[in-house]
Amino acid sequence: MSTISRHTALHPQHEALGASFTDFGGWDMPLRYGSELAEHKAVREAAGLFDLSHMGEVRVSGPDAAAFLNTALAGNLALVKVGKAKYSMILAQDGGIIDDLITYRLDQTEFLVVPNAGNAPVVFEALTERAAGFDVTVVNESDETSLVAVQGPAAEALLLGLAPESDQDAIRDMPYYAAATVSIAGLSILLARTGYTGEDGFELYVPNAQAGALWDAVLAAGTENGLIPAGLAARDSLRLEAGMPLYGNELGLSISPLQASLGPVVSLKKEERFVGREAFEAAKAAGHGSTTGRKLVGLKGLGRRAARQGYAVSKDGVVIGEVTSGQPSPTLGYPVAMAFLDVEHAEPGTVVDADLRGKAEPFEVVALPFYSRQK
Repeated sequence: MSTISRHTALHPQHEALGASFTDFGGWDMPLRYGSELAEHKAVREAAGLFDLSHMGEVRVSGPDAAAFLNTALAGNLALVKVGKAKYSMILAQDGGIIDDLITYRLDQTEFLVVPNAGNAPVVFEALTERAAGFDVTVVNESDETSLVAVQGPAAEALLLGLAPESDQDAIRDMPYYAAATVSIAGLSILLARTGYTGEDGFELYVPNAQAGALWDAVLAAGTENGLIPAGLAARDSLRLEAGMPLYGNELGLSISPLQASLGPVVSLKKEERFVGREAFEAAKAAGHGSTTGRKLVGLKGLGRRAARQGYAVSKDGVVIGEVTSGQPSPTLGYPVAMAFLDVEHAEPGTVVDADLRGKAEPFEVVALPFYSRQK
């Protein structure tokens, strides 16, 4: 039986722009509007406009909010200052990754947790269960909230042109992984300097009823800055170049933070016995992700053919890993991939072969990310 994908509040805008759609996490999302290469290039050189309204938003508030999140999540949220954000994970009891997420501290006793699209219901359920015994309120605001991203070197200038003078310093001086409420195009916006493209950029949270007006205003103002709407295809190639993991590819319930090279995201200095801590400590003591098992690495193509998710990786004819994401890099001009490899073959400089449908193609293990913007 077929399942009908959900639509974001901006679906009419995407249809009017001639978008091609794809199902993503149960949502009917724009894959591209025209050329995905042009959309990728616009983000690297000017700006791209993304609809990310399929992402989740869970508000956590109350006197115990910080202590609760330190128990529910792997990072130390109590140390996050008001107006700042932190990348973290929510783990299962066995140490597997339920989701990776960003949490914003809006006030001393109020946080906004942003899980990935398909994981939002599971994360909300887990947070609700883990809130037992804490003086907190956990509210799922995903269905009422839209999220628009403006990514690229022209993003700041574009938003400054839509903001009143009283908010311009807040936008201009906003550091990476910070957030503030400002006015954009006459609308009250929770503006965050975060993103998933490797470029400077912002994410704008707004009630669904105002999403269309915001999208239209940014799109109209961005034309002179080289901004174009961008879909999930460009978002995927951008995040891959930036070495950013995608849940379902590089992250999942069967993958530990250590294997995904995200061990530093987990805080063992905090007092709280967060869910999954014992399993993480045991895996770390056993050397998983560093001396045993498999580890996430970058692969640089030495030929012209790209490796794709699921392709086997071998060394001297012996399978040593599997590609999780891969495609030609529009920015760099050669194929790139991420893969889990046996740790003894995970050192940068190691040459391995990817099985491209029966033909071996050489790749070199390299450090992530593949691309870093000039700051």
